[in-house]
This record gives sequence, structure tokens and C-alpha cells, in this order.
Amino acid sequence: MSDQPMSDEQKRVEQAVEMFAKQDFSTVGFHRRLGFSLRLVGWVLGIKASQGLKRLLDVGVSGLALIVFSPLLLLTALAIKLDSPGPVFFKQTRVGKWGRLFGIYKFRSMYTDAEKRKQELAAQNEATGPVFKMKRDPRITRVGRVIRKLSIDELPQLINVLRGDMSLVGPRPPLPKEVDEYEYHQRRRLDAVPGITGLQQVSGRSDLNFEQWVAFDVTYIEQQSLWFDIKILLKTIPAVLTGRGAY
Repeated sequence: MSDQPMSDEQKRVEQAVEMFAKQDFSTVGFHRRLGFSLRLVGWVLGIKASQGLKRLLDVGVSGLALIVFSPLLLLTALAIKLDSPGPVFFKQTRVGKWGRLFGIYKFRSMYTDAEKRKQELAAQNEATGPVFKMKRDPRITRVGRVIRKLSIDELPQLINVLRGDMSLVGPRPPLPKEVDEYEYHQRRRLDAVPGITGLQQVSGRSDLNFEQWVAFDVTYIEQQSLWFDIKILLKTIPAVLTGRGAY
């Protein structure tokens, strides 16, 4: 038996099984009881199969990508080190599925005093809602502008995918202070494992306002499937190459 703690999805399945087990079906006919049981088994198997296939896709693609892009990762690390003082990588606390906190990894694209300067630039925020975006953010380094435009700064998050903190496809993980400002309906973004790319990323990225972000994320959550993930991954390639909405 595995010593690993149950995932949130496994807990939901266990709770559902326990709920059905406590139901009193003594007054229900045999055929109806059998129908209930078969539907429950089919539902549980469907959830587990979908989760397993998604996780298999995540591990396979992210592992292969780390190998294929290893020369690019090394060159990026060297460029960052030569361009400005500070660490190569940037780790930040983000909010995952159902409010779970985890540390996200990125290539550093800003100067080391970026967080301190953010307050000074608050009045120049070009985004709506609880997020901060500037097309010409002075905190971004020369190398940072290039790697952000091409989404290279996100590549270290493949490690997060391998660890299970993130998926290849899903809503982008927000900052805890952003979540604190969410309205109730906006918290639906937290009903899925966060991703490196997603429906919002292939539909305009930072050119969208926050309510549009939420709408795209909710659409993904309601329609997510393995095939939907594959289509979004394929759409991510031209979105990255054109750099539309990336800053």
C-alpha cells in the first residue's frame, strides 16, 4: 500500500462512495439498486481514468520537454546571470486547486527589487481586477523582456508539473493576495489544477481583462477533457511564436 496521502480527487471519490454506502435502499427494487451501483462504479472509473490519462500526459510531455529544451534552459540561465545581478531562478508562492499553496518556479525576468517597486507603480497598472500588468514595466530586465515575450521564463514550471503542483493545461495560478480580493464567482478559477498554459493563454493572454480570464478558465473547467487539453497545447505553439498578449 502506498504511503502517499490521498489527492483531493481521491478524497472526493471516497466521500461519494461512503455517502452511497450509507443510503437506505431497502425499499428500492433490485434492478434500481443495481442501476445505482453500476452508475456509481462507472462514474468513479471515469474520474480515475480521466485523472490518470491527464497525469500521464503531464509527466510524459514535461519530462520530454525538459530534455529537449535543456540547451535553451542553460543558455537562458547564462544570459540572466550576465545581464543583471541576482539569482537565475525566481520562486514565488501561488495558489493551486481549492486554495492549496505551493512554490512556483520561473526564470528571473525582473530586477531583484521588483516587489518593492511594485507599490510605486500601482497607479500605472493597466490590468483590471486584482492583477498587476504593465506593457512597459521598468522592473523587467533586458533579457527578461525577451524570455517573457517567448514564454521561456515559464519553462522551469515543467518541474512543478512533474511534482504534481501543476498541470500542463489549466488556469494560471494566482498570488495569495490576488485571491484575497476575488469575488465569489471568481474563485471558480481554483476548481482545477493550475497549468502552464490554458484556454485564457491561447485566447489573448494579457490583452484580456480579468473577467474574460475568469470566463475562459470556467469554460475550461466545465469542459476539460484529455482531448481539450491536447487542442490547447497545440494552440499554445502559435500563441507563443507570435507573442500576442505577452508582456
